[in-house]
Amino acid sequence: MKTLVLVIGLLSICLASRADDHNKRVPDKERYGFFIADNHSWTRIPFQLHSNLIIVPVRVNDSDTLRFILDTGVSNTIITDPSAFRKKPLTLARKVKLSGAGEGGSLTASIAIDNTLSMGGLRAAHHNLVLLDEDILKLSEYVGTPVHGIFGYEIFANFVVNIDFQRHEIMLMKANKYKYRKGKGDRYPITIQDTKAYTDALSIFDGEKVTPLRVILDTGAGHALLLDQARSLVAMPLPEKSIRAQLGRGLNGVINGRLGRIQKVRFGRYELENILASFPDSMAFGMKLVDMPERQGNVGCELLRRFNVTFNYPEQYIVMKPIKRLMRESFEHDMSGLELRARGESFRNYYVDKILENSPAEMAGLKEGDEVLFVNNSSTNNLTISDIYKILQKGEGREVSILVRRNGQMVITSFVLKRLI
Repeated sequence: MKTLVLVIGLLSICLASRADDHNKRVPDKERYGFFIADNHSWTRIPFQLHSNLIIVPVRVNDSDTLRFILDTGVSNTIITDPSAFRKKPLTLARKVKLSGAGEGGSLTASIAIDNTLSMGGLRAAHHNLVLLDEDILKLSEYVGTPVHGIFGYEIFANFVVNIDFQRHEIMLMKANKYKYRKGKGDRYPITIQDTKAYTDALSIFDGEKVTPLRVILDTGAGHALLLDQARSLVAMPLPEKSIRAQLGRGLNGVINGRLGRIQKVRFGRYELENILASFPDSMAFGMKLVDMPERQGNVGCELLRRFNVTFNYPEQYIVMKPIKRLMRESFEHDMSGLELRARGESFRNYYVDKILENSPAEMAGLKEGDEVLFVNNSSTNNLTISDIYKILQKGEGREVSILVRRNGQMVITSFVLKRLI
């Protein structure tokens, strides 16, 4: 999957919105915080996976269905697209400044108080939100589908959360109703610090030595593994071969860095070979996170999606059960040199945003601003941006034909995929 994805689980604002802790049966209308409707013990919620990001349907107050990214690392519910509430404004209390990863400065937002939230059978009452003043992240353009917000920690802190990447389904369970059994997978301890889940169950092998790592488990990141050299006390030199790349977006803008391959990664007793790892620039990432606990990086959904994963924050462990078919799948990066952005209604018009120098796409004559209309005789009307990236990242040596619109003229060209890293 394309590595240009969200990396923003870095916001921590103290907002009062706790789960209802009554043990007795309480009518939904009288409850506070997060709970499962009608006093049920569990609920299932379907999700879509776009660019390795978990996107779930959410309603805020009496809004239409919105689409939120489920991100373990985000401490509060953030509305990234304020236009979703222009017709029915939220009740705003005060302004705040936010900071996080990225090469830009801080951004401003407002606290919206006393809201309701629903996702499947999940409910939240008297819930406070962070409303960005403008859609600075433009997540919809990168993901290729409308994205209105991000949330996570409040869900994981109050329930046991199972993510079934095969069925594209999340199951939320009351913590006191969940019982671990060996058949569900292997259990590994985690530590919750500053709303983030840390694990010591991961290590890397570079051909000479095994290096144990402490990493954050981050469902809001689409990459497999990010290694933060600026903040690590462990020596982690760049692989011999690496390429310059835009790695993702943070709350404060673009995160640039390099991509390279790690010979082997061990997660518990499971080994994955030839993994793509991201190495962000210190100014865009590590230098801005000086107050966070010591860790060497984070694990994103390109790795996590190869398992059925259960997060148990209340008892501080995760359960990992491998998906055999996905464990055999190789870790690949784009083989064309194209970076796309989605625009238009429902974000289904795709434009060339950047082209890597000396890449197959540049040699084929593609230019920034070209609108992609057909890929291998398939209309982009029938393709998501993730579908296009899948075509461009598999099958080295395979020819890909592309029809684009440039200044009102149709241009058709082709190139041969070449592994860039």
